[in-house]
Amino acid sequence: MIKVGDSLPAATLMEYSEVEGNGCSIGPNAVDVVKASAGKTIALFALPGAFTPTCSAKHVPGYVEQFNQLKSAGVDEIWCVSVNDAFVMGAWARDLKTDGKVRMLGDGSADFTKATGLSLDLTARGMGVRSNRYSMLVKNGKVATLNVEGPGKFEVSDAGTMLSQVKH
Repeated sequence: MIKVGDSLPAATLMEYSEVEGNGCSIGPNAVDVVKASAGKTIALFALPGAFTPTCSAKHVPGYVEQFNQLKSAGVDEIWCVSVNDAFVMGAWARDLKTDGKVRMLGDGSADFTKATGLSLDLTARGMGVRSNRYSMLVKNGKVATLNVEGPGKFEVSDAGTMLSQVKH
């Protein structure tokens, strides 16, 4: 499992873009994790799935609500990673109004998730391999803090916990 001090794994995540700009075309665009995290402070959180109850009602909205405080504390970007495709992540982003605040990044084949060692097998529930619920503060591509939730829990990967860690 990835730990504090480790570099983020070399992987490609996919992000759905609603508008063209900054070299991005409309539709899914590849995000090279190593390049995209270089020189930045990133509040990264991951969750089991788009449109699932806790993720939609609490996890993502908390980061949207805390956006200004996280930015003021020194976070350059907020990333939400889920084992979903870019189209689903784009629809979820529209639904939760994350534009300009949280980058909704799809890990469709769970490559990033498996590389972190934070995958969660939900095959018995009909969901296949997903991401565990966690958050991490990433500084220049390296893990500065890591908060992994216990099974079925939502206690340490929330935006409030992340904000307190950024401030230290």
